[in-house]
Amino acid sequence: MTMADKEVSNDDQRQDTDAAARSSGALDRFFEITKRGSSVKQEIRGGIVAFVAMAYIVVLNPLILGGSADVAGGTLDFAQLTAVTGLVAGLITILFGVIAKLPFALAAGLGMNSFLAVSVVQEVTWAEAMGLVIINGIIIVLLGATGIRTAIFNAVPHALKIAITVGIGLFIAFIGFVNSGFVTRTPAGPPVQLGQDGSITSLPTLVFIGALILIGVLVARKVPGGILIGMIVATIAAIIIQAFAKLGTVGDPVNPDPAGWNLSAPQLPDQIVALPDFGLIGAFDLFGAFERIGVLAATMLVFTLVFTNFFDAMGTMTGLARSAGLQTKDGMFPRIRSAFVIEGLGAVAGGGASASSNTVFVDSAAGIAEGARTGLAAIVTGVLFLLSMFFAPLIGVIPMEAGAAALVVVGAMMVTQIREIDLSDFRTSLPVFLTMVTMPLTYSIANGIGVGFISWALIHAFSRRGQHVHWLLWIVSAGFVLYFVRGPISAILGG
Repeated sequence: MTMADKEVSNDDQRQDTDAAARSSGALDRFFEITKRGSSVKQEIRGGIVAFVAMAYIVVLNPLILGGSADVAGGTLDFAQLTAVTGLVAGLITILFGVIAKLPFALAAGLGMNSFLAVSVVQEVTWAEAMGLVIINGIIIVLLGATGIRTAIFNAVPHALKIAITVGIGLFIAFIGFVNSGFVTRTPAGPPVQLGQDGSITSLPTLVFIGALILIGVLVARKVPGGILIGMIVATIAAIIIQAFAKLGTVGDPVNPDPAGWNLSAPQLPDQIVALPDFGLIGAFDLFGAFERIGVLAATMLVFTLVFTNFFDAMGTMTGLARSAGLQTKDGMFPRIRSAFVIEGLGAVAGGGASASSNTVFVDSAAGIAEGARTGLAAIVTGVLFLLSMFFAPLIGVIPMEAGAAALVVVGAMMVTQIREIDLSDFRTSLPVFLTMVTMPLTYSIANGIGVGFISWALIHAFSRRGQHVHWLLWIVSAGFVLYFVRGPISAILGG
């Protein structure tokens, strides 16, 4: 190579370096990566961890929605549900990352899809149920765009906002314990127990315990990627164990294995790639439910969907923003109105594709714990969700027990926020306590928020401190009273 050629080559390398620097700088400025104390590598790693922690939804959502026949005997196809679950989660999470610029990932909400499968489709068809989900999403978008949702958020006392974060930490830790088989129902007696009959008897639960200890040690030693490393090691260990033990699954409808895996057996799939089927897109009936069961009954269903969607998401965002260090002193976080609007669009998109309402996932906390601070992490997670449509068989290899260990560790991180609450005044400590314990005990973030709001308002009012309760909190508390007695109200309307 001549001297001239070397100079040209060096010039090309400098131009490539300068272009890369400009690109990185633009990315940094757009997402405020450095400003939020993060890096591109950290965001990518956090986005991957969030996806791995949430990947089970690609398998679980189809199982929940596809496992119930509607009032007319109709069912949803599993393969089609798998495709739209990944599609909607991917697109709406990317949109959230670009617009809201927060490290939150969205996917089909477990509370919502279970409510649809267990209750709603006993009265209407699947197409009509998804129409109700779309109406719910439109209402959520309007509440977010007009600022009403932000106003309600501002009316929540600071102590309750922290309590919501702590409650979510306890809730996701409890989810992890249940999903791993570490905590189970009892046939009679106490509602829950340790393992099976008070003992740890299954290999999958031991995988969870090993993953929990490994992730805990890695996080304590501040090892970069500690959560992701622990989940990968647990998955490999689970595959090896399954190869020898040949365990079944707990929920197998034909031959359940009490000592088996929670969702699916972690074994290498026969195929890695499968083409997605989008046949469910557009398969909804917007107003059919109102014709089938009447305006009042359908309105009560929409009311339930809105309340669950609204406050589950608000509580989750509050906890995640606080975990990411993005909350200001007044409890707000960046681009809050945009976040509320996009989350509402997730419900609209989920209903339109029959994937159920998509909402902010508390499992995003795993990515935040790994260092995610900006919307770039959400984009990474969203892209992986889109890829999951093609790699659904491979995603199914990850055992829920591995993700469960990460949830428990993240829950422990979130619970530490309780140190910022002044518990010396019982008017504060009781509503805070009720908020925190109601979430895991009723398996609902919205229930915890409602109990906290109502108890805060009443205790302050009857202890002559009613003037310290925001008027919006009174209105929302009254709404929660209706929400908590919606069953009898629906029965009366139906009768």
